[in-house]
Parts: sequence; structure tokens; C-alpha cells
Amino acid sequence: MAPRLCSISVTARRLLGGPGPRAGDVASAAAARFYSKDNEGSWFRSLFVHKVDPRKDAHSTLLSKKETSNLYKIQFHNVKPEYLDAYNSLTEAVLPKLHLDEDYPCSLVGNWNTWYGEQDQAVHLWRFSGGYPALMDCMNKLKNNKEYLEFRRERSQMLLSRRNQLLLEFSFWNEPQPRMGPNIYELRTYKLKPGTMIEWGNNWARAIKYRQENQEAVGGFFSQIGELYVVHHLWVPLVRHMESRIMIPLKISPLQ
Repeated sequence: MAPRLCSISVTARRLLGGPGPRAGDVASAAAARFYSKDNEGSWFRSLFVHKVDPRKDAHSTLLSKKETSNLYKIQFHNVKPEYLDAYNSLTEAVLPKLHLDEDYPCSLVGNWNTWYGEQDQAVHLWRFSGGYPALMDCMNKLKNNKEYLEFRRERSQMLLSRRNQLLLEFSFWNEPQPRMGPNIYELRTYKLKPGTMIEWGNNWARAIKYRQENQEAVGGFFSQIGELYVVHHLWVPLVRHMESRIMIPLKISPLQ
């Protein structure tokens, strides 16, 4: 067997009965202590001095508007083709009452039927002024609203499916405002890779100024509850830019 090379400390040699430290050993130990004490900025320590923790902030903290606490809900209703006209008439009779009732902390931002994209579909966008408390307040009040409960019962017979998401608005987009019509709208929906939302927002914050011609950009949102890592961009598109879901406002839509 090949011999093993090993070293033994001065203290260990003393315990084992070996010879005491030589003068050279003492001098070497003293020099080592002096070097260690006076070189705290050594390369080994430099590995840890400049460590930076990764950002762990929530998307809602980094990307949403700080001066407002608006929460949005987007609804997608897939209507049975034979009921689309009846569905539109029903929503036009009921939803504006909620929009105008000051006791409900919600407002209609826009209501549309799809023109290109998924057919026989209605899209509704609501704003809750006051965030999640306003949403819960509105939901609790609707549970006792007999007219709204009857509306939901009648509406359910007209639908094939429905889904919704809770959204926050990107800080670099203008808040959706009523506009003169008639207009058509484009809703682009993107599903992002997890972990890329911050990068997406930073890039669009720089690029949005190039899409402001003719007040083209209406609103930009990212999902909070529902399917995550989803972004919605709402435009009044120029013809050359049409690429996604094209929608026509309903009569009751503030965004005409």
C-alpha cells in the first residue's frame, strides 16, 4: 500500500508525546495569524461581500399602479348561437343598473361581442374601485339582489360556458376611458412563461410610446386570480395591426 502523506498540528504532537514545536514552527504560526488578521479583504471573503439577493417582490408590487387600487374582472361568456341576440338584450337591461348604482363599488369598463376569433362570445370588463374589499362588498350585495339572481338564472340557460379572471393594470398604460365611437377593439391575450412577467412589463414600458398613435392603446392588464401568467392588451387597432380577437362594443358599453 502506498504511504499516506499527512500533517499533524503542534498541539497534537504534544498530546501524543512527540517533540515540542521547533522555532521555525512557532515563527510560521505567528506569521499565519498575522496574515489572516491583516488580510480580511482577501479573495476568499470577496466571494461573499458582494452577494445580492434575487428580487422576490410580487408582480403586483413591481408592475401595477401605486396611486390607485383598482381591481378588474374580465368575463368571457360563450353563448349558444341561437341565444346571442336574447343574451345581448338581457345584459343591456340589467348590467347598466349595477354600473349606475352608487351602492355597488363597481363600474362597467366595456362590453363586447367578438367579431373575429371565438364566435358567439361576449366579453365584459368590470372595474372595482377599492381593490379586493370592493369586490367582496359587491359580491355580498349581489347575493341579495333578486333582480340580479333572476338575471343569472335566465342567463345560465343561454350559455355554453363561462370563465373569468381578476386583473391588475400595468403602471405604464393609461386607464381605460370612455371614447367616441363607433370603434372596433382588439383584445390580444398572451400566456407567458413563469418568471418572465417582470421582463415583459419592462420591455412594454419602453415600447408602448410607439403604439400611442390615434389613441390606439386602450388598456393593459395581467392576471391575479384565475389562470396565472396571462396578459391582456386592449387596442383600438389600425388595420395593419389586427392579429387577434376583434370585438364590437354592445350598446351599453362605455367604450364605444
